[in-house]
Amino acid sequence: MVHVKAVCLDLDDTLWDLGPTIVRAERAVHDWFARHYPRITQRFTPEAMRRLRFEVGLAHPDRGHDLPFLRQTTFARMARESGYDDSLAKAAFAEFQRVRNRLVLFDDVEPALARLARRGPLVALTNGTADLAAIGLQQYFGAVFTAFAIGAAKPDARAFLSVSEALSLQPGEILHAGDNPLSDVAGARASGMQAVWVDRGLHAWPSSLEPATHRVADLAALADLVGA
Repeated sequence: MVHVKAVCLDLDDTLWDLGPTIVRAERAVHDWFARHYPRITQRFTPEAMRRLRFEVGLAHPDRGHDLPFLRQTTFARMARESGYDDSLAKAAFAEFQRVRNRLVLFDDVEPALARLARRGPLVALTNGTADLAAIGLQQYFGAVFTAFAIGAAKPDARAFLSVSEALSLQPGEILHAGDNPLSDVAGARASGMQAVWVDRGLHAWPSSLEPATHRVADLAALADLVGA
């Protein structure tokens, strides 16, 4: 492996299992609606809320990178269609985020993050809305780059290049590691970064993609790989 000056990590499904986390957050915001705005839950089941979120995404293809916008737009539409002011969307999103950030880390994460942070610059690049301060991991990271702030989501090269520009490093001096073969590995490689597939068994490797040069089972193995 070529000398790595900084490590960039994906968050969702790399540091924790995202699926159950989102399900809990969606149920929590649905319960919040039931307590404070009951006509919404009379009209929208959790499943209907998910379908509407999908429809909102289709209606705003230029905002696919901006998950806070898509969530709040969904909540605002639910409010209007139920006879409430759509200004409640901001508070609903705050409730969603509160539970979304109460998650269960994979066991290897914190010890490995401590090792990686001691090695050198460690940053995060995510398409999601995780709040590392709320989760309790902020101390390990020098910076967090989000798709909604950058204006582009992985695998768009702009997402990765924003990291290299902020760190004043060449893309090839940065290693990006994540669970998603397309968004993390192929995207990082196309931008010129070194890439590692963190294979936690959540994704099959697509036959259309060139095999991963480096594959690890968890962050402990990633720390070993970069000599942390």
